[in-house]
Amino acid sequence: MHNVVVEKPYAFSPPYAGERWPKLLRRFLPRRLKREFGIVSVQCQGLDKLAASRKAGHGILLAPNHCRPADPFVVGELARQADVLLHIMASAHLFVGSGLKSWLLRRSGAFSVYREGVDRAAIAAAITILQEARRPLVIFPEGVITRSNARLGNLMEGTAFIARNAAKKREKDTPPGQVVIHPVALRYFYNGDVKVSIGAPLDEIESRLSWRPQRQMALTDRITKVGSGLLALKEIEFLGQPQSGLIAERLARLIDHLLVPLEKEWNGDAPTEDTVVGRVKKLRSAVLPEMIEGKVTEEERQRRWGQLADMYLAQQLSCYPPDYLSESPTPERMLETVERFEEDLTDNCRVYSPMTVTVEVGDAIPVPSARDRGAAEDPVMATLERKLKEMLSADHWKR
Repeated sequence: MHNVVVEKPYAFSPPYAGERWPKLLRRFLPRRLKREFGIVSVQCQGLDKLAASRKAGHGILLAPNHCRPADPFVVGELARQADVLLHIMASAHLFVGSGLKSWLLRRSGAFSVYREGVDRAAIAAAITILQEARRPLVIFPEGVITRSNARLGNLMEGTAFIARNAAKKREKDTPPGQVVIHPVALRYFYNGDVKVSIGAPLDEIESRLSWRPQRQMALTDRITKVGSGLLALKEIEFLGQPQSGLIAERLARLIDHLLVPLEKEWNGDAPTEDTVVGRVKKLRSAVLPEMIEGKVTEEERQRRWGQLADMYLAQQLSCYPPDYLSESPTPERMLETVERFEEDLTDNCRVYSPMTVTVEVGDAIPVPSARDRGAAEDPVMATLERKLKEMLSADHWKR
């Protein structure tokens, strides 16, 4: 389980306002992207749209999809090429542990947000950044890394909440100002031989399953077989035996088996959140406070850590699109699926290179100061979701 939950009191890490360090650190981005993520080039499109919003004096919120750990650094490269400094809202766990890492994160433009509760300090800081309009603000609206570059996960409505509250404040400024959201599509392309590259990790996973290497199989069939085997093992662990039915049904069944009992214990009701990420966030918000305050026995502490592990597993399972390979088995989709296997088994993933990234800044979406309460869904989030899906679609990239 990745160390995304921290059992210690949270301290807000505020935005850093200086310019010298961000400008110095971004010089190292291309080298870091290549060394740590195998990314050899980043091509940016739509920089004129960002420049137009800056020239107009808008409060700018950049909303990228979040498919890989490299995403914040790729967005940083976008900023370097656009010659603009950014503030990025980043998960609080990234600031814990190493003082040097926290120091570098802040001076690179990041500030913390506590995802296991309502972080009023982070929300206030984000609203202020948009109101002052000195730098664009970056929020990843999916909230988690999906490992699905061609698919957009469910968006968290906090993005629109922050933008709308900033729009209210800018509306009262003299002269009045505007807040806009730019969808940002990050598309990764693998330029190596995917069959060779993922052969070794597949061999290792099959060995873990006590299988002989299945190299005689077609690559997509081999990946699918490995995924089915891993899912069956989890079903045996939690449900007693492998389940029947479509993969989507089996995933949903296992996720509910993990979360529903916890929701009954901690929330006292059936799921009230629409997404697995939302359900997990609500559960963590209930489980963690007493642990952080040291108000539980060691036995209870260990029990809750087991529950947190189950929540993490449910969230990870939700990031596996059931038809991801059957629909369009591109090299990137095959690579992403094997990377998910690696991460879920070992919490680590090897670097695959050469990788290239195309970053596209979409048209500005004006943010009104009030929400249309008559609409079935938030119009701003609906527009953002539609635009991002269009920009990430295969047809879009064929043009």
